[in-house]
Amino acid sequence: MGKTPPRLSAPCPRRELERSLLYSEELGIDLAGASDDACFRWFLASLLFGARISETTARHTYAAFVRHGLTTPSKIIGAGWDFLVNPIMREGGYVRYDESKSRQILRDCETLLADYGGSLNRLHDAARDARDVEERLGAFYGVGPVTTNIFLRELRPRWAKADPAPLPIVQDLARELQVDLNRYRRKSLVFTRVEAGLLRRRHVFRGKGGKTVPRAAAEKREADAATPEP
Repeated sequence: MGKTPPRLSAPCPRRELERSLLYSEELGIDLAGASDDACFRWFLASLLFGARISETTARHTYAAFVRHGLTTPSKIIGAGWDFLVNPIMREGGYVRYDESKSRQILRDCETLLADYGGSLNRLHDAARDARDVEERLGAFYGVGPVTTNIFLRELRPRWAKADPAPLPIVQDLARELQVDLNRYRRKSLVFTRVEAGLLRRRHVFRGKGGKTVPRAAAEKREADAATPEP
């Protein structure tokens, strides 16, 4: 007889999850007031986190943008493609996709300026509802469902029309760790913290057939739901 596969872990302490650091907070981005500056910084970070790279590379690359003062659409466009490829992407640790990711970020900055005057709050205000917000974000070059979800989930408590459903991997982890997501109001800050806490625990989860999936494979499963990187 085959052995029953072990559970991912014991149930997570609820209070611990509810105090989880947001990904935006980890990067020093304060979304409390949903200012244009903070929203763009988080959009830039979301473009990086949504790519098929590690979280470490995404964080380091975002830090490189900040270090070089490239935190507005105009400044990024002014820096140009060559500068984004090197030094920005190289300092961030990109070994693949550096040229295509630089191209995507430039195109998305151009679109944001052309269509919304560089303001993501204008995008939100122009949208009819939550679905329209997601569709408008999905219209940006190379932005798929995962990147859209990353950006909007931490804005749920701030933007009236931000209300993405949790990613499948979050729901899988919640079930595996015996966390009842229905006990929280999805638009609340505490739900967003629980979501972030669950994602940080995705180093392993049990996939179909009870197989334990390493973190790298779990991250790939999430990334594969996104639009392929151009």
